[in-house]
Amino acid sequence: MGIKDWPEGEGPRDKLLQKGAAQLSDAELLAVLLRNGVAGLNAVDLARSLIGEFGGLRNLLCASRNQVCRLPGVGPVKYAQLQAAAELARRVAQENLQRGQILTNPDLTRDYLMRQLADRPYEVFAVLLLDSQHRVIQFVELFRGTIDSASVYPREVVSLVLEKKAAAVIVCHNHPSGIAEPSQADRRITERLKNALATIDVSLLDHMVVGDQEIVSFAERGWIN
Repeated sequence: MGIKDWPEGEGPRDKLLQKGAAQLSDAELLAVLLRNGVAGLNAVDLARSLIGEFGGLRNLLCASRNQVCRLPGVGPVKYAQLQAAAELARRVAQENLQRGQILTNPDLTRDYLMRQLADRPYEVFAVLLLDSQHRVIQFVELFRGTIDSASVYPREVVSLVLEKKAAAVIVCHNHPSGIAEPSQADRRITERLKNALATIDVSLLDHMVVGDQEIVSFAERGWIN
């Protein structure tokens, strides 16, 4: 039975309008995005199938176009709908950490970095540039690597800091493996960056490593003095 044949008020869109989005299950929310199903499956059944196929919403939204579109009845249009929803979530997080905001809330920074980097299938090294009052200037993705590592060049970080006239920085990168524990290589590049930035009198406030469910802070571990 298609959703349009359900009793009034029981469809996911009606339920959202009447009770709010928070009352919908993952499959129901996804069904609202997909709008319709495929042959033999209504939108909710299709959503359940997709979530089951990829082991959760996060994996589904991170999947490539080829991975999603190989499933029967799921084409580029539905893939585009999913990607648009994921990008909207990232942009909302970006607005929450906008230019000129003072970083007084570490949880906000963690939430922002988690949304920006946690789902990347490859390693990204980024710099959060701050002024002398620790107000946000800009978030810049500086290097992209393979799924295993990224090449980070301190001179390019210094060049960016000078260009943007930053007084302090937080550097960050993700681990596509999902495990946030820093490696010895991470610790070595942090020391190199700290020394390079010190030559231009800029403070390295933290290096944050983003995994699937957590972020490890070098500053909290006492690794940045």
